[in-house]
Amino acid sequence: MKIIRFDKKDWAAGINALSESYRVFGPAKEKELYNFIELGRGKLPELDFSNTHLSPKAIVFPQSEVMLEYTLDESKKNHHIMKEVDKDYSPRALIGIRPCDAKSLVLVKLNFDTPEHKDPYWLRAYEATTLVGLACDDPAGTCFCTSAGSGPYHEEGLDILLVDSGSHYLAKVITEKGENLLKVAGWETEVDVLSEIESRKSKAEAKITLTIAADKLKNKAILDLYEAPFWEDVAFACINCGTCTYICPTCWCFDIQDEVYKSSGIRMRNWDSCMFPLFTLHTTGHNPRGAKTQRVRQRFMHKLKYFVDKYTSGIMCVGCGRCVRLCPVNIDIRSICDKMNNFEPAG
Repeated sequence: MKIIRFDKKDWAAGINALSESYRVFGPAKEKELYNFIELGRGKLPELDFSNTHLSPKAIVFPQSEVMLEYTLDESKKNHHIMKEVDKDYSPRALIGIRPCDAKSLVLVKLNFDTPEHKDPYWLRAYEATTLVGLACDDPAGTCFCTSAGSGPYHEEGLDILLVDSGSHYLAKVITEKGENLLKVAGWETEVDVLSEIESRKSKAEAKITLTIAADKLKNKAILDLYEAPFWEDVAFACINCGTCTYICPTCWCFDIQDEVYKSSGIRMRNWDSCMFPLFTLHTTGHNPRGAKTQRVRQRFMHKLKYFVDKYTSGIMCVGCGRCVRLCPVNIDIRSICDKMNNFEPAG
């Protein structure tokens, strides 16, 4: 276990050194919100934040991504043949990702990297990225990560765990990719301060008082939960705005569309949402989830039951609290999980 300590006075020089070998991404404040952006040379990650408004999943899985291009002009060679668009998969350094968001990428990878199907776009971007996590000493009031398979000092998915230690940063090396990044940055002073990190971890975890109970979900029958009587009440306030899916770090649904202008065309994929009526609309006009109650049920059944049954990684949630904080009608995944976890069919 290697832990590197460096003075905050060396932070800017290290980030600038990284920009010579990596595309550097980090949190930056835009108006009143923090979000991840690609940082130009001389611009530093702004680490004085609780968590970003949106998760950094767009760095690996862009909201809109052109995959293929083609021409319909028959006078040109290879007309009507789709060609893969060149993309920049050079090394990326993602500085300041919270541990919960790093864990979310581990869960999402289960969908994009299977024995049968491997998504080349997602995997190339993911493999090119070195994740430098920022430990969370002051969790937000809506965080419940410790009961959702994550935590303020959780290391899964990270290459480095960065800890703010006053005038210094402590960098716990987790992978070889992380060690290489620290060398490029010029941060190489090794120290034995594991006890300090463990102490900070315990204090941070003790600050999280909100929890989610999911221990019984695996043993529930799918149809019992599907036909449970509480879904109408759960969905009553929902306005199908899709906010929950767009800000969720573990949502992975997308749509593929062709865009054509004159004789030039592209095939692209865009984030989609199971909250939208068009999501399941068939070309016949039939929609198996035409009612909002059906769509709300699908979202929570996927997060809290279908995913649990298919994988052995717990629920499809890392407890970041974004959906709790930002839902305009105050639908709370914790209370719904509690309903599902404790539901017993009549008779």
